[in-house]
Amino acid sequence: MNFFEKMFAIDRRWVYLALGLAILISLLIPFSIPIPISEEAQNIYDYVDQLEPGQAIHLALDYDPSTLAELHPMTLAILKQCFANDVDVVITALHQFGPGMAAAAIDTAVARHDELTGEQMESGEDYVFLGYKPYPALIILGMGQNYRIPFPADYYGVMLDSLPMMQDIQNYDDVEAIINVSGTSATDWWIAYGQGRYNVPLAIGVTGVMATDYYPYLQTGQIFGILGGLKGAAEYETLVGTPGKAVDGMKVQIVAHLIIILFIVIGNIGYFSTRKRRGGAV
Repeated sequence: MNFFEKMFAIDRRWVYLALGLAILISLLIPFSIPIPISEEAQNIYDYVDQLEPGQAIHLALDYDPSTLAELHPMTLAILKQCFANDVDVVITALHQFGPGMAAAAIDTAVARHDELTGEQMESGEDYVFLGYKPYPALIILGMGQNYRIPFPADYYGVMLDSLPMMQDIQNYDDVEAIINVSGTSATDWWIAYGQGRYNVPLAIGVTGVMATDYYPYLQTGQIFGILGGLKGAAEYETLVGTPGKAVDGMKVQIVAHLIIILFIVIGNIGYFSTRKRRGGAV
């Protein structure tokens, strides 16, 4: 039995062990990889980057813990860019398991900004977190009329009319764009009831398995950008100049994919070698 035949017959547990070791080594040994920037990610970055201080965007965070690894880095990178450019941010979390994660992301982004700049970001002045309300389609439609219809107070119980940032923000006409970061069907609601009903500029960040479903909306102009999965998050981290967990995750993912491809190639060579030796048809 030659090498390839032995590899063809190898116990799958050795494959899992090799994959696990490769991932562990890639985590322990620092190395860099190029992160090519897609046009759809660059579009979102450029749109936010050209906003003037005091202008606002709406950041809709509609994901749960199961998709946190892919989508949380997007949230942190977008918040970093907005805070650095003095762009005001209205934040919602219309998934029932999302408000706690959104609040944690905001706290992390604020702490990083304050540490780097020595400035003090203030809730109600630099950003407003509205939180969660049920029936997302109705909430999206209601905010298009007036944010105060579904959210008379913010997540922390402070009335919106008392918040300085909200004095000039009534509805979607007063924000420059909506960026929806979602691992659920909430993206469809924002396309139908946000962009479709109120014609507000919309960009999305979604999981890797969801991304291909939304490229038709990019081609028709209903959305102006897409961040797809961990790769999209890594692209945005690179654009804002702070490589983080998404870039690190891409390193691990590349190593894991190379190991899997290697075993697929070896297995196929072993299979065809075995067939030839036995005189079977290939």
